[in-house]
Amino acid sequence: MKTQKFDVTGMTCSACSARIEKNINKTDGVIEANVNLLTNSMTVKYDESVLRDSDIIKVVVDTGYGASPALEKKTEVKSDKKDDKSEIKEMKKRVIISLIFAAPLFYISMGHMLNWPLPGIFHGAENALIFAFTQFLLCLPVMIVNNKYYKVGFKTLFKGSPNMDSLIAIGTSAAAAYGVYAIYKIGYGLGHMNMDLVMQFSMDLYFESAAVVLALITLGKFLEARAKGKTSDAIKKLIDLSPKTALVERNGIEREIPVEDVLKGDIVIVKPGQSIPVDGTIVFGSSSIDESMLTGESMPVEKKVGDKVVGASINKSGFFKFEAEKVGDDTTLSQIIKLVEEASSSKAPISKMADKISGIFVPIVIVIAVVATLVWLILGADFEFALSIGIAVLVISCPCALGLATPTAIMVGTGKSAENGILIKSAEALEVAHHVETVVMDKTGTITEGKPRVTDLVADGIDEKEMLRIAASAEKGSEHPLADAIVEEAKELNLELYDVENFEAIPGQGLKAKVKGKKYYLGNLRLINEQKINIKNFEEISTKYADEGKTPLYFADENNVLGIISVADIVKPSSGLAIKEFEAMGIEVVMLTGDNKKTAEAIRRQLGITRAVAEVLPQDKEREIRKIQEQGRKVAMIGDGINDAPALARADVGIAIGAGTDVAIESADIVLIRSDLLDAVTAVQLSKATIKNIKQNLFWAFIYNTIGIPLAAGVFYGLLGWKLNPMFAGAAMSLSSVSVVSNALRLKFFKPKRYANDTVVYYGKAAENHVNKAGEKGNKENKENICIEEDKVNNDRICNIDDKENIEGKGEYNMKKILKVEGMSCGHCKAAVEKALKAVDGVEDAVVNLDEKTAEVRLKKEIPNDVLEKAVTDAGYEVV
Repeated sequence: MKTQKFDVTGMTCSACSARIEKNINKTDGVIEANVNLLTNSMTVKYDESVLRDSDIIKVVVDTGYGASPALEKKTEVKSDKKDDKSEIKEMKKRVIISLIFAAPLFYISMGHMLNWPLPGIFHGAENALIFAFTQFLLCLPVMIVNNKYYKVGFKTLFKGSPNMDSLIAIGTSAAAAYGVYAIYKIGYGLGHMNMDLVMQFSMDLYFESAAVVLALITLGKFLEARAKGKTSDAIKKLIDLSPKTALVERNGIEREIPVEDVLKGDIVIVKPGQSIPVDGTIVFGSSSIDESMLTGESMPVEKKVGDKVVGASINKSGFFKFEAEKVGDDTTLSQIIKLVEEASSSKAPISKMADKISGIFVPIVIVIAVVATLVWLILGADFEFALSIGIAVLVISCPCALGLATPTAIMVGTGKSAENGILIKSAEALEVAHHVETVVMDKTGTITEGKPRVTDLVADGIDEKEMLRIAASAEKGSEHPLADAIVEEAKELNLELYDVENFEAIPGQGLKAKVKGKKYYLGNLRLINEQKINIKNFEEISTKYADEGKTPLYFADENNVLGIISVADIVKPSSGLAIKEFEAMGIEVVMLTGDNKKTAEAIRRQLGITRAVAEVLPQDKEREIRKIQEQGRKVAMIGDGINDAPALARADVGIAIGAGTDVAIESADIVLIRSDLLDAVTAVQLSKATIKNIKQNLFWAFIYNTIGIPLAAGVFYGLLGWKLNPMFAGAAMSLSSVSVVSNALRLKFFKPKRYANDTVVYYGKAAENHVNKAGEKGNKENKENICIEEDKVNNDRICNIDDKENIEGKGEYNMKKILKVEGMSCGHCKAAVEKALKAVDGVEDAVVNLDEKTAEVRLKKEIPNDVLEKAVTDAGYEVV
């Protein structure tokens, strides 16, 4: 099997793309074909043993269009961009020429009707031939400059696959041909002195309809082409991010080469202020790297020897060398560009529906136009009236708006997601995401950071930092992940490590080592018991940490336990907020983890997750997803893309965490570059916004055609005298296309909503009273702003923090406030802050989260912020 992308020329509407797609898909050997009108491209998956590229191109040419294999190199992408620009430039020239001739033609033809001043040679029956022939001469250049409509339109019509160009070609040709017929009738009338015939046909010329329709449609297409250019800005910006050259060191010689010539294994030199050309690992030096263009993070990231660097990020300071590992199409940036292009060229089910409608729409419209013309002739209308009806139906029915409704919104939506650090691999994923009712999350690396960190230090008889310093000195010889956490913590606190003697790892227990001439032990309870060391009062503290899902390590000398170092895979700062966001949107959150039940339960309690399933293998995760789906719910799975691959594949939408790794990209439908769960919330919100936009576009396109065709066919003429001039039909058709594209471009202003951040939660009866009071205060119209979400089961409301209602009545007031507290580092700090806050009158409960450095306070009555801040400050900490 081979998948090949082709550039397609000559397409002007969705009927074109639908027709090409239909003909390619019914060709023997083709597995699947997708044609994208916006990018003028086609992706075909086919059997190489049956077909060649040339066979596929022939099918496209026979359908009435042009095709060629797509160019893939970045330099060639630029030439494609130039082609796009030259096409827009050519269109602009056609628009200008069309308007230059169509404007005076319109003035001359409508001058009599609207009492505009006209030269004497255009007045009176004796000048009728001059009047008619001048219009013909002005119409001719407009038809010649827009000959593309006739070439493509008639070619596709004769091949039995009419498209929008066929409608334009038939309509304007009929109008112009009738005009020529009218000139002959005028000449005949003048020759036979039949002035009534002369006046009749001099007022029945349709040259202005043909010219103005062509001018307006070309103007509409020019505006569409410009809009199409804007919708693909995200891809162009990404392409522009990559530097054009790279400084490499080969055989000890530095040389600057095109970035396309960088080979895997090359040593690349990066100086301050330069962009990094490809992906690799630092082998010399260190620096601060700005990765904001790829991750969205504004803060530079410190990099040293052994750290990965990503192409297109910027070296802010420092000089370093790195070994190129991913070059050309394998770089992260190239993968991102490829994903964005794939997403915009793939079709959502809603898009395929619109394409099918467009494919059968054109032939039906031609039939309607012919039938309408014949019906009016049968009813006794004159030939001129019936012809104008047929022309109007053909012109107003061009399905531009219908064809643009979906692809423009998807293109803008996927581009906007890329700006937010979210890579949506398919239009289908973008569509399905808005239906998600349950989000299933892996724990390690998704909700948590994925590597252990020191969370608590408790010491007795020794300084906490000294205990950490000795422990890190002993652990630096160990390869255990918990050892890395302790050593890393010591490094962060800039603690200088001691020399160690007699280091010994004790399997399943811990280690012992001599530091500063004294023997120390570090490990679990089994180690302490076997060494018969006095545990003192530390067992209770150890149990508490274990219940919180942490791993407590006892630190002891030969006689007594001196302290506990607690290590855990800590929750990411944004995970708690992301989970609240999902719940605020009415989406159920489930945590799946292979970790033990105690740890899973601790994380579940900490984050307020409804359900957690622990000790599951990869296949169990997939089974759990299937169970939820069998209940009729749409499921999104968020994981790291490795052990979660079966579940990611099974879910309706697979979302991979982790800077676009290969496995994540292959396994998931959506990739979150920043590894931030809040981006998953943004992806769902963007999906909802995009689908809403598509539905708006389809609604207006359908309404437009539903109203326009009967009006053009003269259905209302007998009752109300309404008849649509072909010229105004063309204007309306172009306007509808422009309005649909403009509506899609509104998605560029999409901003993620954050409901769960800075909110007050009113519970039960208090929620009801809160809303009632808001209404009494004259805020009924703002009730939606005051209470943005409702829990119908518990009658709870999540409300804006700026609207703090002091609801009187015993047991009815319940508010949460969250304080960000700096200076807390251990269990003692946690206890001190909680104690200080609970002592404040009106505080029902206070819970400190050391990982997120926050204190959540539940209030029984309104308490000013400064009172809470003072309590924390008096305890020796700072509220930020």
